Amino acid sequence: MAHLILTGATGLVGSAVLAHTLSLPVGVVTKLSILSRRPVPMAEGKSNVEVIIHKDYDAYDSQILERLDGASGCIWAQGISVNQVTKEEYKKITIDYPISAAKAFSTLSDNFKFVYVSGEGATTSPGVLTSHFGKIKGQAELDLIALSKTTPSLKPFGVRPAVVDSQNHPEVIDASATTRNVPLSQKILVATIVPAIRACWANGLSPTAELGKFLVDLAMSDGLPLEGSDIEDGRIIPNKAVRRLAREKFYDGGS
Repeated sequence: MAHLILTGATGLVGSAVLAHTLSLPVGVVTKLSILSRRPVPMAEGKSNVEVIIHKDYDAYDSQILERLDGASGCIWAQGISVNQVTKEEYKKITIDYPISAAKAFSTLSDNFKFVYVSGEGATTSPGVLTSHFGKIKGQAELDLIALSKTTPSLKPFGVRPAVVDSQNHPEVIDASATTRNVPLSQKILVATIVPAIRACWANGLSPTAELGKFLVDLAMSDGLPLEGSDIEDGRIIPNKAVRRLAREKFYDGGS
């Protein structure tokens, strides 16, 4: 049993997390608190889900924290394309927001799991050719781990999905159709690139059903570092490792 927090619930990854949570037996997730700037249609009428309209992801006052009381894990799936905002805005959304949340949420439990959705291409050792996306996502991972060194209750993980694929996941497809305003250029790219990746490079995909389950399991885990030569410092998990671990259970009771 667990009380979890979710951000980015109207996005592709967040929808996958919400769909998996709603598929679990009653009582596995006793409560899911969604922080969102707008309503979340998939959550409507669900007795164990509360949508909290929240505008400022830099601040969490006592009223918000009271509503999140008892939470033991967060899946931070909020994000934006690096091409949609300035570099300064991207840094604020990608680093500052989750760090502010992790600081606030770490007070909610003695063992708080903060699962940060990063992305393939992120690196904690950037070079001159590293993209802005890769540098900023990697810095967010490092900053969360650094914060945990001075905040013992915080147990962070950085998860790096690759190409997120909602094929054969109707709940996510339906949610995306009603909540995501995807540019035409991106739709064309997905329609042409994703089928090729499905056919030629399985580790380049992140199927939403697997990804949603993995993120929820990780948020409900004991927070200890994961094992594997493909995992960095036990806490940064590339897509290859996500796919390897997706069918294992990380919390008592499984699913």
